[in-house]
Amino acid sequence: MSPANDPPNVVDLQQRQSGAAAGNDRLGDLLKLVRSISLKRINALVGTLFENVDDALFDLAERAGSNAVQTEYFDGMREVRKKRQLVERLFQEHATKAFGEFAEGKLRAARPEIAPQPTNAGLSLVDDQELEESLAVTSMVAKAENRLTRALFQLNQRLSVIIGGGKVEDANNPIGPAALGHAFRLAVREFEVNVQVKLIVYKLFDRYVMAGLEPVYDEVNVELIRAGVLPQVRHAVPHGTRAPLPPGAPPVGAEIGDVAATAYYAPTAASELQIEIYNTLRSLLAGRRGDADYAAGAGNAGATGAGMPGLSPTDLLSALTILQNQSLAARAQADSVTDAAQAVQQLKRELIDQVHKISDDSKDRRVSSADEDTIDLVGMLFEYILQDRNLPAQVQAQLGRLQIPYLKVAILDKHLFAQKSHPARRLLDGLADAGKSWSEESDRDHRLFDRIKASVETVLGDFDDDVGVFERELAAFTDFVEQHHKRADLAEQRAAEATRGREKLQEARRISAREILKRIEDRDLPPVVHSVLSRPWANYLVLILLRQGEESDEWKNALRFADEFVWSAQPKTTESEHTRLRALLPQLEKALRHGLATVAYHDSDVRQLMQELSQFYRRVLDGQTIETRSAKEVIAGNVAPSADETAAATSAEGAPPAAAAHSPVEEIVLSSGSAEPEAPAEALAQDDEFVRTVRELKVGTWIEFVGDGEQRERAKLSWISPISSKYLFVNRRGLKVCDKTVAALAIELRRGSAIVLEEVPLFDRALDAIVARLRNAHETPAAAAAGTPPPAG
Repeated sequence: MSPANDPPNVVDLQQRQSGAAAGNDRLGDLLKLVRSISLKRINALVGTLFENVDDALFDLAERAGSNAVQTEYFDGMREVRKKRQLVERLFQEHATKAFGEFAEGKLRAARPEIAPQPTNAGLSLVDDQELEESLAVTSMVAKAENRLTRALFQLNQRLSVIIGGGKVEDANNPIGPAALGHAFRLAVREFEVNVQVKLIVYKLFDRYVMAGLEPVYDEVNVELIRAGVLPQVRHAVPHGTRAPLPPGAPPVGAEIGDVAATAYYAPTAASELQIEIYNTLRSLLAGRRGDADYAAGAGNAGATGAGMPGLSPTDLLSALTILQNQSLAARAQADSVTDAAQAVQQLKRELIDQVHKISDDSKDRRVSSADEDTIDLVGMLFEYILQDRNLPAQVQAQLGRLQIPYLKVAILDKHLFAQKSHPARRLLDGLADAGKSWSEESDRDHRLFDRIKASVETVLGDFDDDVGVFERELAAFTDFVEQHHKRADLAEQRAAEATRGREKLQEARRISAREILKRIEDRDLPPVVHSVLSRPWANYLVLILLRQGEESDEWKNALRFADEFVWSAQPKTTESEHTRLRALLPQLEKALRHGLATVAYHDSDVRQLMQELSQFYRRVLDGQTIETRSAKEVIAGNVAPSADETAAATSAEGAPPAAAAHSPVEEIVLSSGSAEPEAPAEALAQDDEFVRTVRELKVGTWIEFVGDGEQRERAKLSWISPISSKYLFVNRRGLKVCDKTVAALAIELRRGSAIVLEEVPLFDRALDAIVARLRNAHETPAAAAAGTPPPAG
C-alpha cells in the first residue's frame, strides 16, 4: 500500500523517528554546551593547581626535619614535573568519559574507592595509602558538596531535564565534586610518589579546583537559564512538619519570576544567582506567612485578606512618599538609636494607616503577599542595621532614617536584593563602610559624620521614583571618600615609617647594649673605661648597625676595639703584656677618635678624654694600682666618682652624667640588667584561640578599642613589625592610635576591651542574618511539634 493511500489514523513511523532524533540532537547540544563550558574552566583550574605544586613542595622541603624527608619532597617535585601533562590528559579523559556515561544513563554514583587485599584467612585488609587517599578525597568532596548545596541543586535539576527526566544527584552529576574527585584520583595514580606528597597534591586540588567550582556552576546555570531550562528553579526549603497552607494562601515562591523578568540591569552569572538568594528569602517569608495564616484558621480569610482586592504599588508608593517627607522634616527622630528603632518598628502600621487616609476604598483592600514580604524584608534589614555592632550608634541612627526610601526602591525594583551592583545597595554599603571607621576622637571636625548625614538627607529629600538619585549620590560620596583616603594614606605611611624607624633604633640599641654588656658586665674596670664603652662607644655601635648592619667590617672592627680596650685596662704583670700594650695604644687611639668623630663629639672634648686616657695608661705601664668598679656602680652612681673621674666621664660623654640621657647600656643596667626584651606579664599559649585570632588578622582590619569609662576608639591595623611583631593601629585620618604586641592584643580580645569588626559588606551580612533568623523561626515550631529540641543559635 502506498503512503498516499494510508488512512488518516496511521502514523508514519519514519516521520516519528526523525522527530525523536531532532529531540535527541537538542538534548545532545545542551549537554555538549555544559561539557564545553565546565571542562574548559575546570581544566584551567587543574592547570593552576599544578603551577603551585612546585612552590608547595619546595617550601615543605625547606622546612623538612631530616634529609630523608627533604629528598622525598624533591623527588615528588621531579615526578610531578615529569608526569604533569600525562596526569592532566588522563583527568580530562576521565571527566569527558563521565559525560558520555551520563548521557547514556550509565554513570554510577562516584564513591571513594578503597582497594581490598585478600589474605589467607579470607579477610580484606585495606592498604594504608589507599585508605589515606580515600579519606582525603571523601573529605574534600563532602566539604565542597556542603558549600555548594544551592548551585548543585539547581544544576542537578536542569541536568535532569536535559537527559529526559532521569534522577540526577550530587553523586552522579558529571561535574559534581564527587565525579571530579574520582577522576582526579584515577589520574594521579600515575604519580610514583609517597603518600605524603600525594596528600599534598590532593590538598592543592581542594584549594584550587574544588574551591573554584562555584563560578563554574554559576556560568553553567546561567547558560541553561538562557536556553530556557528551568529558568525559575529555586533551592527547595525544607518545611519539616509544617501543615499544608490553607486554601487561598499564596503559594511559596509566588511572583518570584518578577525578579527575573525585570530588565533594569543586564543579567550576569553573579546576578542570576543573587536572585536565588532573594528567592530563598521570599520563600522563607512566604512560609512564615503561610504558617501564621494557617494558625489563625482557614476560615478566617478576612483577617488575612484572602479573596480581597490588593493595594497597588502606586498606593503604597504614594503613602511612602508622604511618610518620607514627614521623616525629613522630623530630624529629631535620628537623635538616638532608640528613636530610630522605634521608627523602624512602627513603619508598617504607619504605612497602612497612611494608605487608608489617601484612599477611600483602601479599607476593603489588602497588601499583596509580595509587597508584604518586601515590607517585612526591608524592616528586618533596618532592624539589623540598628543592632549591627560594626557601626557606631550615631551612624546607626543616621542610616536607620533611610528605611522609607529603601522600601520604595524595593517595591520599584526587585534588583535591590537580587544584585550586588544595585546603586542603592552599594550606597548603603559605602556609607556603612565609611561609618565603621568613625569615632568622636577621629572626627572632631565632623567632616565624615556630616557627609554621611548629608547623603542620608539627599536621598530623603530627592528620591521619589528615580533610582538614579542613589547612583549620583554614590558617585559623590565615593569621591569624598577617595579624597579623604589620599590624605589618610599619606599620614598612615608616615606613621608606619616613624614606627619602623623607632623599632630599628630600639633593636639596634638592644643589640649594641648586649655586646657591650658581654664585655663589661662581669668585670670590675676603671670608671673611665666603663664610661667610654657604655656611652659613646655603645652609641657608635648603634649608628653602625643602622647604617651598615651586623655583617659589615666596621661593626666587626668596633667590637674588636671593645675587646682590646677592655684588655688594655686590666693590670699588666709581664713584659710581653707591656710590650703588647705599647704596640696597641696607637691603634686604640685611632679607632677611638674615629668612633667619637662619628657620633659628633667636639674636638675639645676628644682632646680632654685623650689626655685622661694617656695619664691612665701611664699609670698602668708604671704598675700603679688602678681603682676599679662594677658597671652598675659607675652607671647608677652608687659610688661618687673622683674629680679626675668626673672630668674623664664628662669628656667621654660630652656632659656631666647626671644631666645626660641614658645610653642603651645604662637603660638596661638601671632596669633589669638584661639585654633581652621582657616577656609579657600575662603570657598566653601559642595555640590560644585569641592568639590565633590575632595572628590571622590582616592589614586593613578594623578594631574597636574600649577604654576606661567605656570610651571607644576605632582603629585600623596598618602595619605589622617584622622586628618586634607589634601591630600598629591608626585612625581614619591615618594618625597612630596605638601599637600592640600579639599577646597584649589577644588579652584585650579575651577581656572584650578590643572587638574585631567584620569586613563583609553590610547588605550581605544583613541578608545572611535574616536568612538565619527566618530559618530558625521556621524550624523551631516544627521541632516543637515533632518533640525535638530547636536548633542551636
